[in-house]
Amino acid sequence: MSDIIETADARASAPVDPSYRDASLPVSERVERLLAQMTLEEKAGLFFQAMITFGEGGELAGPDPAFGLPGTDEYVVTKGMTHFNVLGAAETGEQMAGWHNKLQALAASTRLGIPVTVSTDPRHSFSENPGAAMLAGPFSQWPESIGLAAIRDASLVERFGDIARQEYTAVGIRVALHPQIDLATEPRWSRQVATFGEDPELTSQLGAAYIRGFQGGELGPESVATMTKHFPGGGPQKDGEDPHFAYGREQVYPGGEFELHLKPFEAALEAGTSQIMPYYGMPVGTEYEEVGFGFNKSVITGLLRERYGFDGIVCTDWGLVSDAELMGEPFPARAWGVEHLSPRERMIKVLNAGVDQFGGESNPELLVDIVRSGEVSEERLDVSARRLLREKFVLGLFDRPFVDVERASVVVGSAEFVAAGEAAQRASITVLTNSSTEAGMPVLPLARGLRLYVDGIAPEIAGEYGTVVESEAEADVAILRIQAPYEQRATMFENFFHAGSLDFADEVVEHIRSVAAVVPTVVDVLLDRPAILTPIVGEVGAVVANYGANARALLDVLTGAAQPRGRLPFDLPSSMVAVEANRPDVPFDTKDPLFRFGHGLTL
Repeated sequence: MSDIIETADARASAPVDPSYRDASLPVSERVERLLAQMTLEEKAGLFFQAMITFGEGGELAGPDPAFGLPGTDEYVVTKGMTHFNVLGAAETGEQMAGWHNKLQALAASTRLGIPVTVSTDPRHSFSENPGAAMLAGPFSQWPESIGLAAIRDASLVERFGDIARQEYTAVGIRVALHPQIDLATEPRWSRQVATFGEDPELTSQLGAAYIRGFQGGELGPESVATMTKHFPGGGPQKDGEDPHFAYGREQVYPGGEFELHLKPFEAALEAGTSQIMPYYGMPVGTEYEEVGFGFNKSVITGLLRERYGFDGIVCTDWGLVSDAELMGEPFPARAWGVEHLSPRERMIKVLNAGVDQFGGESNPELLVDIVRSGEVSEERLDVSARRLLREKFVLGLFDRPFVDVERASVVVGSAEFVAAGEAAQRASITVLTNSSTEAGMPVLPLARGLRLYVDGIAPEIAGEYGTVVESEAEADVAILRIQAPYEQRATMFENFFHAGSLDFADEVVEHIRSVAAVVPTVVDVLLDRPAILTPIVGEVGAVVANYGANARALLDVLTGAAQPRGRLPFDLPSSMVAVEANRPDVPFDTKDPLFRFGHGLTL
């Protein structure tokens, strides 16, 4: 141990050799020249990717008690960290770019000036569920990934990825903590809104297109690296519960389809995804160790590294090591299968599994102590440090750490990008039923200028398409926007994850039926999960589905100004009995679904 300390002290006091900044050298050589000069503390800083926030007006943020986050100075200067997942959004792209440049300037002030890599969860979805996606802020707004799957156009998905890449790089975001290519084989699972649905082939095709859009033909200075998740497939959740929480920690395979869930990842690896994130869940009843995938050497080293030959970055999902507090409520580490281990022992197990980085953690001091105690070798750290440094060099962060603030104001939320996102919102809308009126004409499309009774649509927007009235009795047609049902859970954070029964509450069904008894009624349902529409479809004039679409996008489709192209990306079950009998790992396993995968009408 004394040898490690003496070597680290010598590195820290030696003059810095800046030759690793020479862009004419091969990346491998630059990595080795930098790595040779790094202290143990500087190496440890690479291993942690924590959440960070924007300060007011795009300034660097101080501590954030709501999320338990330290200030930016403590992260970068004191802890030596250089990877951050940015939460929230500033008001403009210009502010976000300015914040990024301040962050890079702070990093440049450290001994080696290692630039920061900024990552983000999805930002482009028209969605108000922060458990699944970040707020879009100034970016163009698109349907959720499940809506892109409804359009079924790989070229459109690749174009989306390219547009998102341009908006991300304009503000300095260089890692996408997506795509999410889990198969949505458990209808109750809360995370399927960010997937490409239930079908392995469609998910494989669109996931690869998504990666190409963000990364290009190969990773480089204009790319956004993709952290594809959640290896080896997070969809087969027992009872549909999510492993963010202890009651959802088990992934089960009663249909024996573990291998099927690997298919989209095979396509992602072929497309060149730079990073992989394993999920929280622990496999039960398989050949693999029954511990969470981030701790699982048989999965990370045996399956991902050895079978598939993946030598990119593996980052855990957030918060596997340390207990935390979130929004004033306890939030235990997602250390499934190793709850009995201490944070120190968990960290060692993650490293021994073959993982490179701890997501949502900020404790490099513990890692330094582990190495100094001899429990993990510094050579093991060097294996992962090389991967993490290599990507910074390949992305061009050492050569161009700053972004053009004025350019960000032009690129982010440009008219072209906004229009493309809104066109995709309209295209994704899926018409499920379209009954005939008493006159023998289909309810849809609606004529403009009708008297409209609306629920879930702002009257001022509906007023652009007709005359808004106060009651269904005054209306020519009613338009009701609803959301797929979910159960209320005990904590605020749990309710970001829409889980539980897919049956609508009795009062929702009765309200719809009471309106439909008075006037022809159109129901639009946000399918962030496959809602059970059985009590509704026979009672109303038309049912349409969206996956993140604003009111104008919907009304453009309903009035025939735009054509819906959406086709269901999963089966819609007919009952909760069928859902409960569904094998969580098997696609299309609900008995007698109300609507099949691929269903969708044209107008």
